[in-house]
Amino acid sequence: MTAVLAACALLAAGCSTGSGAVNQQNGGDNRYVAGDGKSQQFAPGDRKQAPAVSGTLLGSGKTLSLGSLRGHVVVINYWASWCNPCAAEAPDLEQVYRATKGQGVRFVGVNIRDQHDAAAAFVQGRGMTYPTYFDPAGKVALAFRVVPPNTIPATIIVDAKGRIAAVQRGAILADKLRPMVEKVARGD
Repeated sequence: MTAVLAACALLAAGCSTGSGAVNQQNGGDNRYVAGDGKSQQFAPGDRKQAPAVSGTLLGSGKTLSLGSLRGHVVVINYWASWCNPCAAEAPDLEQVYRATKGQGVRFVGVNIRDQHDAAAAFVQGRGMTYPTYFDPAGKVALAFRVVPPNTIPATIIVDAKGRIAAVQRGAILADKLRPMVEKVARGD
């Protein structure tokens, strides 16, 4: 009987935590999930209203409401400083922001699951000039229940009427993003 109990204890020990245990967090503390690179675009008649969100801006500490941008196409990009695809797409996002802001397009970044200093350094190091929510708890992302940005990076395009026009799960480059933004800006 003692031998059976000892064998069971050894088997149970093999399933416990330790250096050889399986990482239950699947991606570390940040629970990173890579996007599949697919995008969804919605015809004007099929678009759902974007949620009323607001948040604190990184750097200034001011509050920005998404509703205050009504009348403009808004590109919302979810990112984190520790996310390599986010770093890779950052120059392209800035390029499209600068190229389309004259057409009434606004960009808002959403930094999630991050430390304030790391997020600020990311913005400064990549020359990002559009406002960014500092949202370490992911509350802004959670508000988008219709098309949840459940990957990092993720980009959502909201039309001038405040409706979700497109979502991209995964990194996006300028040659794909700019035509999508301009199509929504034209009212398509």
